[in-house]
Parts: sequence; structure tokens; C-alpha cells
Amino acid sequence: MWGFRSTLTIAAPALAIALASPAIAQDKSDEGEKSTEELAKEAQNPVAKLISVPFQFQSNYGVGPFHQPQGVLNIQPVIPITINDDWNLITRVITPVISQPKFSPTDHREFGLGDMNPTLFLSPAKPGGIIWGIGPTFLLPTATDNNLGNHRWGAGPGAVVLTIKGPWVVGALVNKISGPSPARGRARMSTR
Repeated sequence: MWGFRSTLTIAAPALAIALASPAIAQDKSDEGEKSTEELAKEAQNPVAKLISVPFQFQSNYGVGPFHQPQGVLNIQPVIPITINDDWNLITRVITPVISQPKFSPTDHREFGLGDMNPTLFLSPAKPGGIIWGIGPTFLLPTATDNNLGNHRWGAGPGAVVLTIKGPWVVGALVNKISGPSPARGRARMSTR
């Protein structure tokens, strides 16, 4: 039977893809057409001035008391906003779609959305050899099931630093999310 959560689980990723589709029709930039190699490097740069919708799949094995696999598909639309000639604001929202194994013999496998993690990076428009961005990161209690998220608000600082040398993109993206005291029966949340 289709309920609100089932509909939301299907509608939210479809909406994210539909909203990002205008990026396909985007006009050429003033810089001219970019090479495939340049576009590939920008796609790996979380603060590049490039609209992208990367998908990242994680498969975790041996989860829960029955040692079953868990699958997490992170949909991560990145939308840059030009503030002025010197600065860009890069928005990045991670939306996990989770297939969670059962944790007791009477449970069933859960499938749905996890808590969303939007991040804003303030980044120089014309970086040198070191590319960086800093800004706030948030945790939004959007999970469609109790087993798929923390069900708490959270916020904290985020930063990214990287360099591109030849075919290599090397760097780190870090954040620290803190939230209010947990509800009874929930684990304390302090990092992510």
C-alpha cells in the first residue's frame, strides 16, 4: 500500500533530479568550451563553479545482528552561486537513499530517505594552486523511518581544501555537526 513515506521516498529524488536538469541546457561560459579533462577535474572539485548532480553508492556489509548488507545512495547536487567577481557560494545538499537491513526477527528491511546534510561553502572565484572553501553545514531530520536517521537538527562548521595536479585531485572535505541532547533511546550525536 502506498503511503506518504513511500511517495516521498520516490518523489524527493525525482524532484532533485528534475530541478538539476536545467544544468544540461546551460549556456557556454565566457571562457569558451572546456575539454573533457577539465570538466572531469571540475566534477571532482566540490567547490568548482559547475552545476553537477553526483551520485555516490556505498555498500556496507555485516550490518546489524544478522550481518546483512546495507546500501546507501547519496544524491549530492552542487549548485554554485556567484556573489561577486571575487567570491562564489557553493551549495551542496547530500540526500541519502538507504536500504537498511532488519535488526530483529520481526523487523523487515527498511527503504527510504535518511537525514539531509546541506552545506554552504564560501570560496574564492579565482583560486590559486590551493582551492578552498569554508561555511556552515546542517543536519535536517528528514528521514522517512526511525531506523534511517537521527531525527534531530544539527549544525556546525565545514571546510574543503584541495589541489589539482595533472590527473590527480587531492584534498579533504571535513565537517563537525553538533545537535541537541538525544531523545531517550537515541545515541548522542557529535560528529559526522
